[in-house]
Amino acid sequence: MITSIVLIKTSVDRIPEIAEAIAALEGVSEVYSVTGAHDLIAMVRVPRHDDLADVIPGRISKVPGVESTETHIAFRAYSQHDLEAAFAIGLDA
Repeated sequence: MITSIVLIKTSVDRIPEIAEAIAALEGVSEVYSVTGAHDLIAMVRVPRHDDLADVIPGRISKVPGVESTETHIAFRAYSQHDLEAAFAIGLDA
């Protein structure tokens, strides 16, 4: 699974509506409204690298009110939840 983090600038008067429209797109797993230079962050998870083109410029960028995107592709995921699960293997609760 390919994971990418998409930083999105939007029309500020429509952030909730734009976030909901992006969250409804296939390939988008979460959308966060954030502070800072960007208005939204979308997590995109797709099976193949080529699918990113369908989701990000093909769908997210075409949502009315999206002004620009900046995409970061994850090389590896590190999660506290994954570490806890690994250490719990073989233990009975």
